[in-house]
Amino acid sequence: MTVGRVASALRGEAVATDERRLLVLTGDATATREAAADALDAAAVDAPDVTYIGESADTPWEQVPQARAGDLLGTTHAALVLDCHAECRPNAIGRAVGAVDGGGLLVLCVPPLDSWPGRRDAFDESLAVPPFDVDDVAGNFRTRLVELLRVHPGIAIVDVGDGTADPSVERDGLTNPAPRVRSDPPTAPERPVFPAAVYERCLTDDQVAAVEALEALRDPGNAVVVEADRGRGKSSAAGLAAGALALGGRDVLVTAPQYRGAAEVFARAQEVLADAGALAGDPDEGDPERLETTEDAGGRVRFERPATAAELPGSPDAVVVDEAAALPVRLLERFLDAPAAAFTTTVHGYEGAGRGFSVRFRDRLDESEFAVRDVAMIDPIRYAAGDPVEVWAFRALLLDAGPAVDPLVADAGIGAGVGDDTDADPDSIAYRVVDAADLLADEHLLREVFGLLVAAHYQTEPDDLARLLDAPNVAVRALTFDGHVVSVALLAREGDLPADLRAHMYEGGRVRGNMIPDVLTSQLRDEEAAVPAGLRVLRIATHHAVRSRGLGSRLLSEVRAEFADDVDWLGTGYGATPDLLWFWRASGFSTVHLSTTRNESSGEYSAVMLAPTSDAGRDLAERHGRWFADRVGAMLSDPLDDMDPDVVRAALRSVDVPPALDLSAWEWRLLVGMTGGAGIFDTSPRPLRRLTIRYLVEAGAAGDEPLLTHRQERLLVRKALQGHTWEAVADDLGFHSLGQCMRALGEAVRPLLSRFGDANVEAELERFE
Repeated sequence: MTVGRVASALRGEAVATDERRLLVLTGDATATREAAADALDAAAVDAPDVTYIGESADTPWEQVPQARAGDLLGTTHAALVLDCHAECRPNAIGRAVGAVDGGGLLVLCVPPLDSWPGRRDAFDESLAVPPFDVDDVAGNFRTRLVELLRVHPGIAIVDVGDGTADPSVERDGLTNPAPRVRSDPPTAPERPVFPAAVYERCLTDDQVAAVEALEALRDPGNAVVVEADRGRGKSSAAGLAAGALALGGRDVLVTAPQYRGAAEVFARAQEVLADAGALAGDPDEGDPERLETTEDAGGRVRFERPATAAELPGSPDAVVVDEAAALPVRLLERFLDAPAAAFTTTVHGYEGAGRGFSVRFRDRLDESEFAVRDVAMIDPIRYAAGDPVEVWAFRALLLDAGPAVDPLVADAGIGAGVGDDTDADPDSIAYRVVDAADLLADEHLLREVFGLLVAAHYQTEPDDLARLLDAPNVAVRALTFDGHVVSVALLAREGDLPADLRAHMYEGGRVRGNMIPDVLTSQLRDEEAAVPAGLRVLRIATHHAVRSRGLGSRLLSEVRAEFADDVDWLGTGYGATPDLLWFWRASGFSTVHLSTTRNESSGEYSAVMLAPTSDAGRDLAERHGRWFADRVGAMLSDPLDDMDPDVVRAALRSVDVPPALDLSAWEWRLLVGMTGGAGIFDTSPRPLRRLTIRYLVEAGAAGDEPLLTHRQERLLVRKALQGHTWEAVADDLGFHSLGQCMRALGEAVRPLLSRFGDANVEAELERFE
């Protein structure tokens, strides 16, 4: 059987069932690409309807490099060709699957399957973190991928060799399905607010429910979250609602990572306006990012890029954020100021965009002033339910992996309180070394480990599955309860670099996979920072059903005990929040750095923390803790002047080395003068800045009852450290007047003088009083 006949049969079955099919072409790179062109031609897929994801310039199709496969987000194609000869990125596989429409083909061009796992490519090179090289990278991800390609239905495999001999068909991929029973059309709501014609365009009952929920955007104070896997029609539902809102005179602002991702929203909105005869102008000649209605309707639908849309230009009546999971949390938060807002988001993320929406932003949305309504869409629209390519992709990339169900682990850790250093339920909690062989041999274990990481972290994506299985510097440790994973840590070796790499890093060169040594060396100018060996905690996650029982701390304690004689330090870097800073501090980590820019995914400033395990590690942590305490005051008054004051408080309380006050007698007199009214502060901010840092650092180290209230500490952070205006500080902290705010600062200074001042300061206080 020729490649063309296989592809034609596959496409015919895909069209008949409204499903997708996967054609795997193995062999020489050039031969597989030529075979892909012949296959798609035989399957009657025109070249303009095909996108090629790969590096070869010798193809007849639109081209997207694997590194930019995210550009496919929100688009649909009759066929995609994913070339995995130069590299095989798991994220690119997921994004390609998500962009193929029902009746379409995904074509994989790959090396011979038996030898593919043993080959090393450009993606493997990204996993080869110094001092390891690419030969140290395993091929476990591709081993598993090949196994699944060979057993899942709907996947044809054809070996085309070098193109000189007849191809060999290993599998034809045909499923020979039974005829499908045509489903009934969806039912419109009994009392719709939107026009009936809008609901007539809905293709499933799920889509009807989503559009009906989006009716709430007519009134301020409402937010709607539409969650679905790819292909469920959530963008179409948002577009139908946007068109209906514009018909009702609303100004609807739409945003998405790129306009092409929101094109479906505008296509559906345009249909609604055209059906009602309310579309102004010729859409083929106008601005594709703007739909104007006739004067009678009075509304519009317009697109802006996320950063611009977050400013709410033109005071829209409602905002639609499409593919919200692909936007940074910090940016999403700014849409909470909109009159009404809708967020459509992908649940199991083919695009590998991360979980910022569900892990971090969702809590903030629920705490906002919006009345929030949730809609989940399950039934596929772009292809039929049970599509075999979707089933394969979910398993191959573990897109639907999740932690153990709650009842199985609910009793884990009972008896161990928060921060408790004792064993948590020692008879049933076990510390486990989890290596790649264990994960490959036990699919259940693999799904629980990876599913827990996905559920708990906003950055976990398909590429991380390959990192988990193949990266030579990565290790996995877990706590299990009755065989089920309740807490897991993903660890990466860093440091222990040779002199030439340390010099390269110091001079501004990048060294992959050594985040903490890189920061301490290149940014903080410590060429010896990469000498000690370290273990960075990339991710740590505890099952949501057993949080606050000390399991995360116990896991870190076990990791520290295991590796104490093998590395010089444990470290971590993460988007800092007060709760996370307290957790890491309670686990023995200290702050040595705060980033000066916000993390694009979390929207937070990042903290770097260390827990030394040797003399060399202690030397590293102590000098960087000391340097941090000396420089943090200047950072907070400039690049970090918008940092959450509670993050500042927790970060400084997590510093191990209290800074010297280094105040002159005159500066002590200035501080005493502030107790009677804080106007003197503006004449010389330095003394109070130094005193505030010393107080917060020492208070964390001592663990005593704090001298000041939380509000007083926030006041010191906002005014003494971050240099906000009196007006801004008074407004931020709820003071009734500037005078009250100034007096409160003076009252906060008084106990600090008694704590840190000497006899001369006490005498000056008595004289001043």
